[in-house]
This record gives sequence, C-alpha cells and structure tokens, in this order.
Amino acid sequence: MSDTQTLIDNRPPSVASLFIDRVAATPDGEAYRYPVPSASGEGPDDWKSLSWAQASERVYGIAAGLIALGVQPEERVALSSATRVEWILIDLGVMCAGAATTTIYPSTNAEESAFILADSESRILIAEDAEQLAKARERRTELPDLAHVVVIDPAGVEPAEGDPEGWIITLAELESRGNELLAKTPDAVTERVAAITADQLATLIYTSGTTGRPKGVRLPHDNWSYMAKATVATGLITAEDVQYLWLPLAHVFGKVLTSGQIEVGHVTAIDGRIDKIIENLPVVQPTYMAAVPRIFEKVYNGVASKARAGGGAKYKIFQWAAGVAREYAKVSQDNFRRTGKASVPFALGAKHKVADALVYSKIREAFGGRLRACVSGSAALAPDIGYFFAGAGVHILEGYGLTESSAASFVNPGEAYRTGTVGKPLPGTEVRIADDGEILLRGPGIMQGYHKLSDKTDEVLESDGWFHTGDIGELSADGYLRITDRKKDLIKTSGGKYVAPAEVEGQFKAVCPFVSNILVHGADRNFCTALIALDEPTILGWAAENGLEGKSYAEVVAAPQTVALIDGYVTRLNEGLQRWQTIKKFRLLPRDLDVEHGELTPSLKLKRPVVEREYQGLIDEMYAGSREA
Repeated sequence: MSDTQTLIDNRPPSVASLFIDRVAATPDGEAYRYPVPSASGEGPDDWKSLSWAQASERVYGIAAGLIALGVQPEERVALSSATRVEWILIDLGVMCAGAATTTIYPSTNAEESAFILADSESRILIAEDAEQLAKARERRTELPDLAHVVVIDPAGVEPAEGDPEGWIITLAELESRGNELLAKTPDAVTERVAAITADQLATLIYTSGTTGRPKGVRLPHDNWSYMAKATVATGLITAEDVQYLWLPLAHVFGKVLTSGQIEVGHVTAIDGRIDKIIENLPVVQPTYMAAVPRIFEKVYNGVASKARAGGGAKYKIFQWAAGVAREYAKVSQDNFRRTGKASVPFALGAKHKVADALVYSKIREAFGGRLRACVSGSAALAPDIGYFFAGAGVHILEGYGLTESSAASFVNPGEAYRTGTVGKPLPGTEVRIADDGEILLRGPGIMQGYHKLSDKTDEVLESDGWFHTGDIGELSADGYLRITDRKKDLIKTSGGKYVAPAEVEGQFKAVCPFVSNILVHGADRNFCTALIALDEPTILGWAAENGLEGKSYAEVVAAPQTVALIDGYVTRLNEGLQRWQTIKKFRLLPRDLDVEHGELTPSLKLKRPVVEREYQGLIDEMYAGSREA
C-alpha cells in the first residue's frame, strides 16, 4: 500500500481531532490573519494574527458555550455570516461540540433562510449582525426549534417586542459561558471530540440549486477528515504556504479549504469582502488562493480595458502579449505532456520574455508577486482565459466537485496541469463515465444523502456507492477529466443537433472583453440565440470614449454602436463554431445578472430557468418570424 493510501486510510474520525492534533504540534505557529479597520477608520486595514493556541482558546470557548446552551451531538447550529475569521472559529467550535453546522449565505432572503432553519431543525442560529438577526425575527413564529440567536457583531442590535427572554446573546457572551463551563469541567470539549464517530453528521449544506427549493446535503465528519488528508496528499499545499481565503464559507468550496489548512498548518488570511481583493493581494502576498472563474474573467477584462484606455499602441501590445501567452501555455503544456519538460521553441521563448517585461510581470505583481497557483472551481473556466493566465505565470489549476462530493473530487496536479481539464481524481476517489456520458463518482467524499429526502437521494446515489453527478464529461487515457456540460443543460436543436451551452458561453467570454454573463438558448429551436449582460465598469469606460459619456448602463447597452460592437465579437465567436452551434441572434440585457434578483447562485452559477423566464419576451422576439414561430 502506498504512503498516500496509508495516510488516507488511517485518517482520524473528524477534523475536530485533526484540529486538536494541529494545536498540539504547532501551538505558537501562525494560523489565521484577519483585517481590522484602522483606528481612524481611514486608510488601509490593520492585519492581526491568531496562533493555533489562541485559535484553540476561542474554539473551545465557543464549543463549551454551545454545550452550556444544551446543544447535543448532531444537533444543528446554523451559521449565517460573510467570510471572516469568526466563521472558521465558530464552525470548528460547532464540530468540537459534536454538533453540525448548517450554512446559510448572508445574501439569502428571509423566506429561504427560514426554510433552511426549519428544514434543518437548527437549535441555534449564529448571525453575523443585526441584518441577519432581522431575518430570523421576521419568521420566528415559523421556527419552533430555534432556541437562541448568537450575534457576532452586536452593533445596532436592540431588544424587540416579542423576543423571548434570553433568546439573543452575543458571541462574546457565548464564549464567556463556555469558559465558565470549562473552569468547572475542563474536559467538556475534549470528551465531545473523543466521542465523535466518522459517520456522525458534521455539516448540512443546502445546495443553492438552479431550480426549486434547496436540498440539504448531509456531510459527515469523515468527509472532511478525508478531504483534509486527500487534498494534502496531492502535494498542492505545504506548511509554508500562505492562503488568501475570500470565498463564501457557506459554500462547500470555501469549506474544504479550511480542512486541508488544518492538516498542514499553513497560514490563512481571511477577508470575504470582494471589493477588497485587489487591495488585499499585495498586502497578503499569498502563495495560493482559490477563486471562481468570474474573478479571473473580471481580472482579464480589467487588464484589457486598462490597455485599451491607454491608447491604440498599448492595446495592440496587450493583444500581442495575450496571443503570445496563449501560444506559450499551449506549447509548453503539450511538451510537458509528451516529454515531461515544459519547453518551448527559442523564438517563442524570446517573444514571451519581451511580453513578460511589458505585461505579465505587472499582472503577477497585482496578485501579490508570490502566487504559486490559483485553484478554480464551481464552474468552468474558459480555456482561452486559462491559457492567457498560464502564459502570464499565474497558474490556474482547475478542479471539480459538487456539494454532494464535499467539493473536491478532481484537481489538476501542480506542474502537470492541463488547461481545459479539471485534472485527476483525488487519491481514494473513483470515477467512471456512464454510457450516456454522465460522470459517476465513488469514494469517502460522497455525501450520506439529502436531508429528509430519501427519494431524491435514491435518484442520484446507487446502493453500491456510485453517485450520479448530472455532469457530462470525458476521461483521457491518462485520467484527466474534461467537463462538457450539465446533463440537464445540454441543448438539442429542432434539427437534432446537440449543443453544450456552457462551452459556447466560455468561448465567448474569452473572445469578448466586455461580457459579464451570457446565456445560450436553443432547445427545440432551429437555431441558437444568446442573452448577453455586459460588465458595467468595462462597457462604461468604452462608452466614454465613443460618444456615450454620461449615459447610464441601460442607455449604453441600448445604443446602436454598442450593439454593433458586441455583434463583432459574436461574429468572431461564430467563426470558431460548428454551424449548428453558431449564435444567429442576440439581445443585450438592460442590467447585469446578479444574486439579488435570483439569476445567479451565491457561487455565481447561472440559474438558466430563472433568466429564461425573466427574459422570455426577448427570447420570443429573437425567434419571431422564424419557421418555428
């Protein structure tokens, strides 16, 4: 048996056990960094640190506080907060109490929050602030199981009529109660951790889903213990790393990143404010970070827009450098695949060196200058954007997984990564492709099932452990997986041809620097069409230089010259597509798609049915007069 397999097979029953081991091994090592606004409230944030021992004190206080409130093993504690250091400490506290964390995005509305709290039968809600508390208050009569709300940031929290006595407490008060319990019963937490079994529920994550009510995915402690060991076994993270963590921790992708960190003990800098990413990167100087494709698309569009604003010569240099980057990445990856060495011809290497000095080095500096790799997941990254960053020295390792598989089932292997694929399965995870092309997974990362939905569980989880992902993919001879599309999203035109919309959408994002979101439509139609939303800052920058200065976003996208601009990019896209894949007509949307309107999931995936329903009029308009209309 290999050392890797031994490591995975001999995993402890829980991440709570791993956490105790980590604290014992490196008590004085730096665990977490987090921002604190400067005393004046102006200028850059101050960054503070917690050692593993300091983190442990807070985790134990939270765990003991929950025990003092009567929380029993496997009972649910809901957590509704943005990504911040307290999120991780609370989640660890819940696990160390033997309880299970129910995650809720802070952007979730009151109705859906109440559904999750009620369906999960959560006993405690830990709310970030007054805004999250208000959602629970609004629906309190529907939540008979909710005994307490613990508020992380109590600013602006006032007692309200109808609040039961003692219903609201602060996180500081919870920790204080916990410390009182530990003073009397020092082993209260360690006894709970020792009693945790591998199959005990650790996390209940509700899939944001693209249709219908979210389903609660039951993930036991063993899932996270396996993820901790398996992600480290890939060799992608080491004890010397500094991770910049901004992803939503309510999402399974964010959650899995905390498990591997505990296993190796590296530093994690945490700040969930997306508008601070550009400012934070040079301060944190991460060696790795994870992101969703939309972030890389925005960076790419931003760099292209800045170059365009610098004048014709600068933009030509950027376009030349982007072409060199893609060629360099493709050639070097192909040579690595064939020979084990990422070599390129001398002439291409010389061009790359010039482009690096002019363009790429500035991009790497913007990422903090020390970035070894980025991990991209949650949705497909357009290969041309992946190749651009690879050639620029920002290595994006695509991975793949679902909430139902604890996020990480595949990841690209370091130096041997292949853009356009999601890499190889994690050690211990099996994969096979069904006759219809669907990807099936089996292994220690697969969920127990959907909470209180045995019929839905039976639809996707076979008795022998194989999980039906709903995704279509292809495996290379040496085990690299390429995702084609969601099974349910494949379009079959009225001519009988299949189109993978995500593939076409990804290609357009690589061609057009102004796009934010695109939806390709064409099921049972005789041609494909597209709804296109533009990136507001980028298109307004272009508008200011093209006679549309001072116009609103809606006015700019309605202008004939904007439609002509995007039509040029659609034409360029179509040149690289099969005839039946081409976009015959498109419409520009009057605003960008977003989470608030329910068109994107909190992890920024497109909710196709919602968008198609909302813009049915535009879709009908594009097909009006065609033979099928």
